[in-house]
Amino acid sequence: GIKWMSSMEVKFEEAKDKKPTAEKLERLRREKINRFRNQHRINVQGTDLPDPIATFDQLQEEYKVHPKILENIQAAGFHVPTPIQMQAIPTMLHGRELLASAPTGSGKTLAFCIPLLTHLKQPRNKGFRALIISPTRELASQTHRELVKLAEGTGFRIHMIHKAAEAAKKFGPKSSKKF
Repeated sequence: GIKWMSSMEVKFEEAKDKKPTAEKLERLRREKINRFRNQHRINVQGTDLPDPIATFDQLQEEYKVHPKILENIQAAGFHVPTPIQMQAIPTMLHGRELLASAPTGSGKTLAFCIPLLTHLKQPRNKGFRALIISPTRELASQTHRELVKLAEGTGFRIHMIHKAAEAAKKFGPKSSKKF
């Protein structure tokens, strides 16, 4: 048969048909994120993973990263995050464990240092609050250098300890018992 409708009913029916559902919106969002990951060759495994970031500014907007840290990132010449940083930083800021693999020079050090400083929030006079263990002195020096640059102006004290005797001189003879 014929279905008779007023013009108002037709407009209402058309609007109802065009309105995207929550499931459709979520599916479109997931597709967009997957295209972004594929474009940047980011491979992830796991469940309930946070979305990658496209800019360092998103760290301020979404994760409230200290503005001075973002300023230091820009001053160091980093304007766009690398693929490892795009996914690893949000993952660690969500408190998730992470095993990441990327080539040398891809920005892994910055990728874990930003969340580290963000989780510590602000300096406190409570001794050592974070410990990074490196397999080589060269890597420890690189990490120390990057952290010093990143934390400049925030009040964090960054130290590198590579000999127990030096640590005792620098932090006192009871430092090994205290920390």
